[in-house]
Amino acid sequence: MKKEHIDKEELEQALIEANYIPDDNILITLFLSLQLGKPILVEGPPGTGKTELSKSVSRALKRDFFRVQCYEGITFEQMVGEWNYQKQLLHLEMSRLKETKIANNTDTDVFSEKFFIKRPLLQAFINPSPAVMLIDELDKADEEVESFLLQALGEKEITVNDLGTFKLKNDLLVVLTSNSQRMLLDETRDRCLFLYIDYPTLEREIEIVKSLLPEAPHLLVEKVVGFIQKIRKLDLLKKPSIRATVDWIRTLIATGDMEASDESLKRTVQVVLKSEEDRNKVQSTIFKSSK
Repeated sequence: MKKEHIDKEELEQALIEANYIPDDNILITLFLSLQLGKPILVEGPPGTGKTELSKSVSRALKRDFFRVQCYEGITFEQMVGEWNYQKQLLHLEMSRLKETKIANNTDTDVFSEKFFIKRPLLQAFINPSPAVMLIDELDKADEEVESFLLQALGEKEITVNDLGTFKLKNDLLVVLTSNSQRMLLDETRDRCLFLYIDYPTLEREIEIVKSLLPEAPHLLVEKVVGFIQKIRKLDLLKKPSIRATVDWIRTLIATGDMEASDESLKRTVQVVLKSEEDRNKVQSTIFKSSK
C-alpha cells in the first residue's frame, strides 16, 4: 500500500488553502499520523473544530471522505453494512418461479455482495484511493463497538459473516473524536496518536475567521473575537464555538455595522449564546464592564 509522502510545510500550506489554520500541535500530530499510519484520537471542548479537522484534511489532501456518526446503541451493522433482506427474499421468490416454469436450476445464493448494503466504515476500507475516515463521538458508542473498531483498525481488515473478509485497500487516515462522555478503552488510547484541541488563542481565532470571511474588516474581526474570548472565560452552560464567532461577524455585516459598536454587539449577542441564563450572565458582566 503506497503511502503519501508530504512534509510538514506542504501539509501546513495545503490545510491553509483548505481554509483550516492549524497550530503546531495539530500540524505535528497530523504529519506523524500520515507517516506512521496511526489513527488520531481527538478530544476537546465542543465547538473547537474536532470534526472539521478531518473534513479539512480530506479537502487539503484531495482524499475521499467517509464518516460514521456514533450514537448510543449503534451496532456493527450500522457501521459496516447489513443484508438487504427484501432483495434477498425477492430474489429467492423469483428463483422459485423460474424453477417452476422451466426445468432449470437458477442461482439461489443470496449471500453475495450484490445483496449487501455497505455502510461508511466498509466503504472507507475498500475505497480504491486514499481516504479519510471520521469516527465521530466514539464515546457515545458502547465498549463492544469500540473493541470491534480496534480490531478492524489493528488488523486492517473487516470480516462479515457469510460474506468474507475485506482487507484495507488504501492509505486510510482515521480520525476518532470524543467528548469524554465515558472513558474510552486503554487499548484505544494506546493505538492512537492523541490530540487535544482547545479553544484557539486570540491570534489564531482571528486567523481562522479571516480565512473563512476574507471580506470582513480586520477591526471588526478583532473586536468580535476579543469579545468571544472574554465570554468563553465565564462559567457558561455552553461556551461559544468558533462557528458561533463566524456567525456573529456575519450577523454584524448583514446589519451594516462594520465597526461592531457595543450597542450592536449587545443587541446581537444571542447569536452566540444558547440559553437565557448564559445571555443574562454575559449582559451583566461583559457588557457592563465594557461601558
